[in-house]
Amino acid sequence: MLIRIVKLTFKPENIPSFERIFRKSKNGIQGFNGCQLVELYQDIKDPCVFFTYSFWENESDLEHYRSSDFFKSVWGRTKVLFSKKPEAWSVNKVQI
Repeated sequence: MLIRIVKLTFKPENIPSFERIFRKSKNGIQGFNGCQLVELYQDIKDPCVFFTYSFWENESDLEHYRSSDFFKSVWGRTKVLFSKKPEAWSVNKVQI
């Protein structure tokens, strides 16, 4: 299982717009082959910082989503709302 973590920092006035975009897009993202879950978190100390966690069967499923027109549309509407460059990590879940 691959988990994609993305840190997004928004201008305060753009948070409601981002939340609307996420709410409308979440089911579409989860509808992609290999996506098991999409979650959104907000930083307690800095409410302008959000994290998305998406759980994928494998890297090729994530890449298929990232190359889709759906992703390009959602990302295009989201990236204009940022106050800082986003950061992203792809990690494997470790079971010990």
